[in-house]
Amino acid sequence: MRRRDLLLGAGSLALLAGCSQPDTRPIVILGSSTPGRYKGAELDPARSYTLPDTALTDVNGAPYKLVTGTAASPVTAPVTLLFFGYSNCPDVCTGIIADIATARNRMAADLRDKVRIVVVTTDPARDTPSVLKTYLDRIDPNLVGLTGDLATILTVAQSVGVPIEDAKKLPSGGYEVVHGTQVIGFGKDHRAAVVWTNPTTVGDFRTDFETLARS
Repeated sequence: MRRRDLLLGAGSLALLAGCSQPDTRPIVILGSSTPGRYKGAELDPARSYTLPDTALTDVNGAPYKLVTGTAASPVTAPVTLLFFGYSNCPDVCTGIIADIATARNRMAADLRDKVRIVVVTTDPARDTPSVLKTYLDRIDPNLVGLTGDLATILTVAQSVGVPIEDAKKLPSGGYEVVHGTQVIGFGKDHRAAVVWTNPTTVGDFRTDFETLARS
């Protein structure tokens, strides 16, 4: 196994990019890469992130815990794909969400059912449950969309290595939110196994999703 440390902002792998402007503040993710196993960067399970069982709010307005889901709709898929973005993102968010949804939909049915895609908004002020539902349903109605209070979202994002910056005002009078654009794949043990950076092809996503679903 060839070991590799992934360093954000100091050289080897840029995991943070804003929706239109990158931020290069150094954040270190320690991990390892096994050639041939994943197209993305494989993380060392002993030092990787744990999916926090934090309660946010789903698109129906119900409390939704990241690990267990809701009482009415408990989580059964062993694999969770986690992405942070927002509906007013001017460029990359929609493309990344569409790509991971397409990759999942191209999997065989028995494997597809083992994979859940969770999108957490970085802009809860505008992304109410109904707004987020409308946005995500246009991409794929099977996506799990979550919002909540900003402090909780920031805590969850920080716990899994995804930076979110303060809103930046635009000349138009609106604002954008600069945030990490990595997709994080968690296995059945709720530990982060792999991180995909932008850009990653649909084919590479699908290959890795299948590997995770089989593990």
